[in-house]
Amino acid sequence: MTVSSFHHSQFPADRLRAEREHSISVCVPVREEALTIAGVVAPLVALREAGVIDQVVVADADSADGTGAIAAELGAEVHSQAGMLADNGPVRGKGDAMWRALSVLTGELVCFVDGDTEDFGEHFACGLLGPLICAADVHFVKGFYRRPFSNGATTAPTGGGRVTELMARPMLDAFYAPLASLHQPLAGEVAARRELLDRLAFCTGYAVEIGLLLDVYADVGSDAIAQVDLGVRSHRHQPLTALGDMSAEVLAAITSRLRREGRLVDDGASSRLLERPPFASLTASAAGLGGYGAHTTP
Repeated sequence: MTVSSFHHSQFPADRLRAEREHSISVCVPVREEALTIAGVVAPLVALREAGVIDQVVVADADSADGTGAIAAELGAEVHSQAGMLADNGPVRGKGDAMWRALSVLTGELVCFVDGDTEDFGEHFACGLLGPLICAADVHFVKGFYRRPFSNGATTAPTGGGRVTELMARPMLDAFYAPLASLHQPLAGEVAARRELLDRLAFCTGYAVEIGLLLDVYADVGSDAIAQVDLGVRSHRHQPLTALGDMSAEVLAAITSRLRREGRLVDDGASSRLLERPPFASLTASAAGLGGYGAHTTP
């Protein structure tokens, strides 16, 4: 069982427009990203206008810096994170925002990209969607890239992805060897078939990426997973204190799966991990009433 690898250059926009047979939505979850959102939304809207994708959604955390207004002016469909599935209480971070966005995403293929990328281009979305469009056996795609690390005025060519190297990768090596070849298992750039996303739980917060990856692996196996080289991705780096919280969330998601699989003894200890249920479990009647209830599991 292996994870397939591709390069974004294999999937130019013209090829995707010619070969695609499914509707496509691209979603950008954001919080206070006024400095970078235009550079992300503009290429996506251009792809929509060119007939490569069908929907560009920005899921905005009611940003005070005008992120949502900038995205709307550029032609994106902007939704308040708190306004989607509002009956589920306050939004609990990125994973919750992605889960709530499924309520407005209409595509049979769904792509999520981060809104803080400083060197975004159309190849991010095209690269992620390419294997889903051009390879029928691929159901889930992760992006990877070289990540420069900035420290004040100094920038090193590599060194980003500290939680990946110190937490996620060692855990995958130890417990999920078929996924060890993934360069960046915590990458925020991901694409999947909607019917797959609908049957997966979504961890809230920073645990969403590793949670989805492990649940996809359990559902369809590593042969249905692909990774795509997207080149270089530059963004703001978190302080060390924040990385500790992120690592704890990632660890909680991994250990919850190990317990579920019977490979880790459940000692009854409380966990900070919160998950939203598979979207397919939400009833059509509840959707018609505009609310789905509070579905949060420890």
